[in-house]
Amino acid sequence: MVEKSELPLPAAFLERMSRLLGDEFPSFLQSYAQPPAIGLRVNTLKISPEAYQHLSPFALSPIPWCPSGFLVSGEAQPGKHPHHAAGLYYIQEPSAMAAAEALAPMPGERVLDLAAAPGGKSTHLAALMNDEGLLIANEIHPKRVWELVSNLERWGVQNAIVLQETPERLAEHFGAGFDRVMLDAPCSGEGMFRRSETARREWTPALPKSCAIRQERLLESAARLLRPGGSLVYATCTFAPEENEAVLDRFLASHQELELVSLEWKPGFAAGRADWAAAVTGYPLRAELARCVRLWPHLSCGEGHFVALLRKKDGETQIGHSKLPRQAIPDEVRKQLRDFYAQNLHSAPPEGRLLLIGSDLYQLPQATPDLRGLRLIRLGLQLGTVKKNRFEPAHALALAMRTTDALRSLNLLPNSPELYHYLRGEQLPSHFREQGWVLVSVQGFALGWGKSSQGILKNLYPRGLRWLAPSK
Repeated sequence: MVEKSELPLPAAFLERMSRLLGDEFPSFLQSYAQPPAIGLRVNTLKISPEAYQHLSPFALSPIPWCPSGFLVSGEAQPGKHPHHAAGLYYIQEPSAMAAAEALAPMPGERVLDLAAAPGGKSTHLAALMNDEGLLIANEIHPKRVWELVSNLERWGVQNAIVLQETPERLAEHFGAGFDRVMLDAPCSGEGMFRRSETARREWTPALPKSCAIRQERLLESAARLLRPGGSLVYATCTFAPEENEAVLDRFLASHQELELVSLEWKPGFAAGRADWAAAVTGYPLRAELARCVRLWPHLSCGEGHFVALLRKKDGETQIGHSKLPRQAIPDEVRKQLRDFYAQNLHSAPPEGRLLLIGSDLYQLPQATPDLRGLRLIRLGLQLGTVKKNRFEPAHALALAMRTTDALRSLNLLPNSPELYHYLRGEQLPSHFREQGWVLVSVQGFALGWGKSSQGILKNLYPRGLRWLAPSK
C-alpha cells in the first residue's frame, strides 16, 4: 500500500513513483512534508556573488551546481526587498539553475532560449554571456512574454531580443545558426508538485504521454536551429520517464548528428534512468542516457528537474538571413538623444545600431540578424521615447546603468522611508539645484528615474511595478 503525503498528491502518481523508486520512496515522500527551498541567483552583470553575500540582508548558503546561486535561510521574503527591484538577484527554484549552467554559453556567442518565459533561464544565460553576443529569448504565449520582458529589463540585459514566435517559424527563418540552444520544455510539472497546487490539480496519468508528443516536436525545431559543434540543453521539471529519457531516446534514434554529453557531476545530481523508460516503452533504451541528470527533492536542495546536454556533430551552418539593414534615424531624434545625454549623463550617446519603432528608440545588439516577418516584442535595450521637443529615458535604460553614469543620482538605504515612498510612486523632496533627470538607487544600484524640478522629485517609477505595501 502506498503511503500518503501531507500534500494531496495524485494517487496514480504516488503508485508509479513507489514502483520506480522502491526503497527510496519513503524518503521521497517525506520530502513533501518539508517546505520548498527559496533560492536566489545573483546578477553577476551588476555584482559578484561574493560581494552580494556581504551586502545581503538574508542568510545565504551556496547551491552546489550554480556558483551564483544561493539558498535563502529562514522566513525571508526576497521578492519584497528593494534589492529585487534593483535586479540584484532573480528568485529561482534551485534545481532550475542547473540547466543554464549545463549549457554554459560564452560571451560573444549566438544563443537561443526557445521557450523562455518567465525569464529565469534567459537572465541566467545573459549573465553567463556577460551580456555580450546575441541572446534571442522566445515565448509564444502573449501574456507570459511580457513577464519575460520585465525580468530581462530588471536584469539590465542589453544583448537580448525578445520574440513571440513558434519554434517552427524560427527554424525556417534562422536555420542552423545558433551556437547554443536552450529548450526548457513545457511538461506535466510533476517536479513542481510541492510548490504548485495547479500542477497537482491538472495532472492526469495521461498527461506525460501527451506532453511527450509536444516535446519531441520542440526538439525537432531546436535541432534545426543548432549549428555543427553547437550545444543543446533539453530540460524539464517532471519525473516522468515518458517525457525525459524516452523522448531523448526516440529523438536520438532519428538524429545521428546529435550525441549526449556527460555533465560535470555535482553534489545532489543523480543519473538518468534508461531502465525506467524501458519499462514504459517496452524496449531497451541506449545506455548513454545515464549521462543525463535528474534532481530530486529528497536528494538535493531543490525540486524535481531533468537536464540533458546534446552536441551537434555534423551538418551545415545556415545563418538564415543577413544582418538587419541600417535605419536612418532622423537628425532631430539624434539631437534629442545627444541633448539628454549631455544634460543628464556622463557618457556619450550611442551613435550606431539605433532603431526607431514608432516613438520608441532602441539600441540593437551587435549581431542583430534580419528579423523581418517575425513577431518582435523587444529589440535590445530600449533607450527611451521620442516626444515633441524632448527625449524621455526608458525604465530599461535606468536598470542597465550604474549610478556613476548619471550627473544626478539619489542613493537611498533599504530601510529609509524615502525608498518606500519612491517604490510606491510617491513624490519626494529634491535637493538638486538644477532641473533634470535623477537616477534613483538603493545602496548604489539603480531602481529607476525621477525628475527634479522646483524642489520636488517627480516620481517616474513605472505604475505596473509600484509597491502596494505601506510606506515605512
